[in-house]
Amino acid sequence: MTAMLPDYAEFEQAMGLDWYAMDPNLSFLLDHYVPDPADRAFAEDHVGRFGPLVGEVIAPRAEETDRKGPTLRRYDRWGYDIGEIVHNTTWTDSKADLVRNGFVSLETYAGRPSPAVVTASLNYLVSQAETAILCGLGMTAGAADIIERHVEPAVGDDMVRRLRSIDPTDAWEGGMFLTERQGGSDVGANTTKAVQDGDEWRVFGDKHFCSNVDADVFVILARPDGAPAGSRGLGTFIVPRHLPDGSPNGFSIKRLKSKLGTIGVPTGEVTLDGARAWLAGSGAPPAVQAVQAIDPARDGRGINRMMEMVNGSRFGVAIMGLGIHRRSFFEAAIYAARRSQFGNRIDAYPLVRETLVDLLVDLEAGMSATYECAAAERTASDAEAGRLVRRILVPLAKMRCTRMAVGAASTALEVFGGNGYMADWPMARQLRDAQCHTIWEGTENILCIDVRRAMRGEQAHLALFTRMEQALDASVGHKVLSTTIDTVASALADARSAATYLESAPDDMALLHSRRFAELLADASEGALLVEQAAWALERDGDARKAAVARRFASRHLATPPVRGITDPDRMVLDLFEPLIRYGAIEESDLAA
Repeated sequence: MTAMLPDYAEFEQAMGLDWYAMDPNLSFLLDHYVPDPADRAFAEDHVGRFGPLVGEVIAPRAEETDRKGPTLRRYDRWGYDIGEIVHNTTWTDSKADLVRNGFVSLETYAGRPSPAVVTASLNYLVSQAETAILCGLGMTAGAADIIERHVEPAVGDDMVRRLRSIDPTDAWEGGMFLTERQGGSDVGANTTKAVQDGDEWRVFGDKHFCSNVDADVFVILARPDGAPAGSRGLGTFIVPRHLPDGSPNGFSIKRLKSKLGTIGVPTGEVTLDGARAWLAGSGAPPAVQAVQAIDPARDGRGINRMMEMVNGSRFGVAIMGLGIHRRSFFEAAIYAARRSQFGNRIDAYPLVRETLVDLLVDLEAGMSATYECAAAERTASDAEAGRLVRRILVPLAKMRCTRMAVGAASTALEVFGGNGYMADWPMARQLRDAQCHTIWEGTENILCIDVRRAMRGEQAHLALFTRMEQALDASVGHKVLSTTIDTVASALADARSAATYLESAPDDMALLHSRRFAELLADASEGALLVEQAAWALERDGDARKAAVARRFASRHLATPPVRGITDPDRMVLDLFEPLIRYGAIEESDLAA
């Protein structure tokens, strides 16, 4: 059992600390989701390495990067268009440190496979320092995966090697270009064209929101010549930024975007004028495709190949939300412990106590759903069930975690009072960065529609319902959880009823209620997973802290108390404040009704 953290008043700020050592819930989740002893030791070694690297090295640099972001040096002194992005050295130094420590490819660094939960944990730690840097390096990992699976080895092997290199002088970075000015989320309206040129292609068109714009290789959407209109006519192509001789590959950056947040990662507008490209198709050599009459450029699955990368990136953005949420809680807890008003530390006051507890409860709920996405293949009944759980839970986690991060950053900023609004304190950047993530890889509306698509096309909600029932069944028998289990079970029944109604509702009404349904599904999922974790903690350690978290979450998100809970005598946020926010053990008797 982990010892309770020291009083937060002992710390000046979050930067400079070991962020893994200061987050016992992260260690708890690794214990829960990585049961194999060898894998758990692997996790401890590598997540443990990143705790001080991120908290002591990457985080201070991120503050400097935000003050002086990238600029576009369009022309050299001879007037040639070179499209060079000039970065603050804090950005390049941090990326180099992360690459050499295996952040992009822990498998390369460690020489063995890495459980998905471990990779998610590294992303979570890095996101607490700077989500912008995760954008660029996260897309690098995604690009390597797409190229490895969908591009013939003769073309793709060296790209994959460099994208997964842990040598910063040799490593490449990846990017993903979907959006065009006229289309936005409607990628079917894209006009970028791909023309076949032997075994290669030439790409012509403009892309409007291109993050990590100075990467080395890009995964892009373009419409092959002769392909039909709409999203099913799109193909996925691999476009290097430079030709082998170092000259630009028909690639020109028109301008950099002036953004509200995520300053470090350059986002620009790009023109592709005959850029040399390779098709991300079946992975078979062109000669084999010809013999088998395969036409992967026009098989209607180009958008599916791109969506593989989008879904992985969407999961990464959910973790960005968690990172900002965690940083917001951590900074607020330290500040509230150190700040005195009216003769007391402000974390002695009931409203501040409730604020901090609820920040942490909502964070742990979001982590339960997101880590379930990473572990779904193991926790579900079989591989297909795991795939379906992940299919519907990834958009739910992205929707929930990014929206909660905006609220968490705003709430934590308010704990700081006027200091929170100042750029030389840590919260202003967190709030600016958080707002980006509700948009990246799909707005809430798009995510709600994607949840509906997963229901109608694959019945993925049924696999998620089964997983929730499994979590509740595993928790029966613990008296301290009985009320919470009943509340979550009632929410699950509501979700089933809502799903049945939506299956036969008129399209316009089903779409109108899709957000409400997605929120209900997210709430019920998080509640069930928290209960399962609480039961596991009780059985392993006799610790009821997670049971307290589950109870608080259920009472706020799933129950409808009379008079808005004003007459509820529950004093948990006051009496159990210290062990809740400092991760101390709680006795079952402390939660007796």
